[in-house]
Amino acid sequence: MLRFDTVSALRHHLNSLRSEKTIGFVPTMGALHEGHVTLIDLARSENDVVVSSIFVNPTQFNNPDDLALYPRTLEEDCQKLAAAGCDIVFAPSVAEMYPEPTTLRLDFGDLETVMEGAFRPGHFNGVGTVVAKLFNIVQADKAYFGQKDLQQVAVIRRLVRDLSFCVELVRCPTVRESDGLAMSSRNRNLTDTEREQATALFKALTLAHDLLVKGHTPTQAKAAVTGFFMGNSHFRLEYIEIVNADTLQLASEVLAPGQTAICLAAHLGKVRLIDNLVF
Repeated sequence: MLRFDTVSALRHHLNSLRSEKTIGFVPTMGALHEGHVTLIDLARSENDVVVSSIFVNPTQFNNPDDLALYPRTLEEDCQKLAAAGCDIVFAPSVAEMYPEPTTLRLDFGDLETVMEGAFRPGHFNGVGTVVAKLFNIVQADKAYFGQKDLQQVAVIRRLVRDLSFCVELVRCPTVRESDGLAMSSRNRNLTDTEREQATALFKALTLAHDLLVKGHTPTQAKAAVTGFFMGNSHFRLEYIEIVNADTLQLASEVLAPGQTAICLAAHLGKVRLIDNLVF
């Protein structure tokens, strides 16, 4: 596996490959887990060359404490990528990605008024900016993102569409631990006790799902989840929403198969966790 830390070196190498080989791209912020490995596996099966980036993007953190706490495990991450069959890793510094402070402002419209957009102002501007830069640098044929960050996928889909990026966006299913907890880099920040308690997120999603498929309304399902967390003092529920899986706008009823998403965010100790269930 080759490792690059400058834009110019990576571009030069990829330019030598692009005419004859297809390129799959898996952008990450590091602290890799098996969920990331499944993205590499899929990219490996669909492309000649697999590129992954590791970059903790400061412009998408609206909370400085969250940025400081985000785990950074570059050498371990590179070992995991190499073992998974990744061909190239791009691990730039902040100065390399932002030689000058960015003043660009992206507006994703209605996607920024719900859920993560409502609770993390400026987050998606930072996500959109760094992903646009990475897409321009790598110029991949396909880019792979996990469904756990469902709203991020919707934002990037709009970015690709509105700015005419020549890349196919591939949304990949959420990978879970055996007890249902969605794999996440932030799980590393949970204490052992909190790790056991964190399974409540998937239990809450399952509760809402079961109510919806039995004919209850989204309002009733949301109320049940709110009550579920009110009885669990370890958590502070931030939101529970039932939305269209593509537009992220509120759903008043269960939609066509694959189009309904139950999304939630909650704080457990110092860690903010998100999860969703699409059906």
